[in-house]
Amino acid sequence: MRPGEIAIDGVSRRFKVYPRQGRTLKDLVLARGAMKPTEVWALRDVSFAVEPGHAVGLVGRNGSGKTTLLRLLSGIIKPTGGQVEVGGRVGSLLELGAGFHPDFTGRENVYLNGSILGLRRADIRRSLDEIVAFAELERFIDLPVRTYSSGMYMRLGFAIAAHLDSDVLLLDEVFAVGDESFQRKCFGKIFEFKQRGGTIVFVSHDAGSVERLCERAVLLREGGLEFDGTTHDAIVRYHKQLADERDPEERTAGLREWGSGEVRIAGVELLGPDGEDRRQFLSGESFAVRLRLTAERPVAPPRLRFELRDESNLLLAAGAQDTAALGFEGSGECRLRFEVPELPLADGRFRLRFGLSDASGEHLYHQLDEAASFVVIPAGGERGVLRLEGSWSREEIGAAEELPTR
Repeated sequence: MRPGEIAIDGVSRRFKVYPRQGRTLKDLVLARGAMKPTEVWALRDVSFAVEPGHAVGLVGRNGSGKTTLLRLLSGIIKPTGGQVEVGGRVGSLLELGAGFHPDFTGRENVYLNGSILGLRRADIRRSLDEIVAFAELERFIDLPVRTYSSGMYMRLGFAIAAHLDSDVLLLDEVFAVGDESFQRKCFGKIFEFKQRGGTIVFVSHDAGSVERLCERAVLLREGGLEFDGTTHDAIVRYHKQLADERDPEERTAGLREWGSGEVRIAGVELLGPDGEDRRQFLSGESFAVRLRLTAERPVAPPRLRFELRDESNLLLAAGAQDTAALGFEGSGECRLRFEVPELPLADGRFRLRFGLSDASGEHLYHQLDEAASFVVIPAGGERGVLRLEGSWSREEIGAAEELPTR
């Protein structure tokens, strides 16, 4: 095969799940087959091919077989049926930091982990300074990794794996690593690999990341291939699978948008007192949100739900609005505006969530989990999350009553 080429032909993978986990040799001898395993098919008859230099996204619900397929491509496991072929060297960013020894220093673990991933010691030595700088761990590289935070641990794992000289790169939810600035740096490194002509297979629930990196996506459902085509069409089909979910478990893995899509929130703007688009506000300032709704086909006027949360995800306020009362007929385009005369927030970072559903609230047309985020700066001596409005005054104290005598 050509370097970077991938061919998956009729691949299936079955796992045996036993009712008791962690069985010992004694259990095996005594039971002698009494415990019958349950067969679980993670993948069934999946076929597709990837040309060298292309980036393909794998999308689908948890349990649809995405990670199993990546493990087959990396050679960690073998298929039960069918054939998997990958040309050239494969780099895997599946379990960042796998193989780290907690009592070894970061420097020692770079050599250890690099060897596990197939790098020669001389290659690791040449790349060591670049790996440490990329992970932003210059001050901590000679400390045991057991002293690292989870973010530091994952950054070092990503930095090692990202410096492999590979033809194919397998990525599984890698943009959950570190803070926002480090995530941007990770994306830049991966995009650089793509520009050099490398082949990428990328698993993520973050539709924005998949669409930025991949021109094509494969949608898996319950182990089978449901769709193979443009990334946008695959993402739309995936979001429709979640149309009746209020709080899908995939949110913890980066899902930020879902719904059946008949009516969508096409734009969200935050406006300051001057009517200009803003992301920073003073406490007590006037604040407005402008929404643009679009309907692909006529539906009954939807119900709009909103939530305001702080950076720890604490719910501060929530409400709902019938769009029919605002004149939206459920077709074409409509612009809505929500105004707050004085922002009742004191200090912090906040985000807004919006959702469109049918009148019953059972069917979700569109949910934006992070529709807009903004920062509130204290205008005076305010502290905390909320701005408590009120006024102080002095109360006059009446004359003390005379104590009774005996």
